[in-house]
Amino acid sequence: MNPFEIIEKYYDNESKLYEILVIHCKQVSDKALQIADKHPEFGADKQFLREAALLHDIGIYLCNAPEIECFGSHQYIEHGYLGSEILCREGFPKHALVCERHTGLGLSQEWIEKRNLPVPHRDMQPVSIEEQIICYADKYYSKSRPENELPVEKILKKLGKYDESQVSLFRSWMERFE
Repeated sequence: MNPFEIIEKYYDNESKLYEILVIHCKQVSDKALQIADKHPEFGADKQFLREAALLHDIGIYLCNAPEIECFGSHQYIEHGYLGSEILCREGFPKHALVCERHTGLGLSQEWIEKRNLPVPHRDMQPVSIEEQIICYADKYYSKSRPENELPVEKILKKLGKYDESQVSLFRSWMERFE
């Protein structure tokens, strides 16, 4: 499977949005593969990790985020499950789970319901090691400022705005993955 063939079905490969998406997803893929290389004991499927990392944000074009050239009608928090629906239609249900489960550090059904989020009311937390690695790696890169990896302090501050449990989970992943 060539992830870029799927991306190009939904994105104009000469658009600014395509460039933003591909840069970000390559950064996430590279970091995810570095983690897998550093930790062979995890037994992560590196081919799947690469493909899923490249496709994890395929749903962003459906959302309204003008700062990254997205002019869709959905809220940005919806991009994960929307991308999941795309990949399911394309015949990649396992890759679809990565899309659905990478938002924040994953969304529990309780968290979704408590905040009345505009996403399906089901558990969307990363389960497999590949899902966890991609979710973690994703937090290090901004689509609006792709030049450098984000410092940990900035990531923790952003996660802390939502919930302290997110900070604790990220710290535990740092210990595990770094």
